[in-house]
Amino acid sequence: MSTQVTFPVMSKDPDIEGVVGTWFALDGETVEAGQVIAEVQVDKVSNDVPAPASGTLRHVVPEGDGVAQGAVLAVIE
Repeated sequence: MSTQVTFPVMSKDPDIEGVVGTWFALDGETVEAGQVIAEVQVDKVSNDVPAPASGTLRHVVPEGDGVAQGAVLAVIE
């Protein structure tokens, strides 16, 4: 079973896209639930993204790419 890691909703305007700033865990790396795995940004405000589950991280969105709030950033298998 896999768990989706989603971009947090950081703005009341759903049309504003965010950016994946930095991945702190590598693609294919084992992560623990609650571990900060990425930093994302919306309008120059950054937010940490914790792993919602333990398992192997598979990136969906690379660093620097724009993404809609609520969209899938990665999957934990």
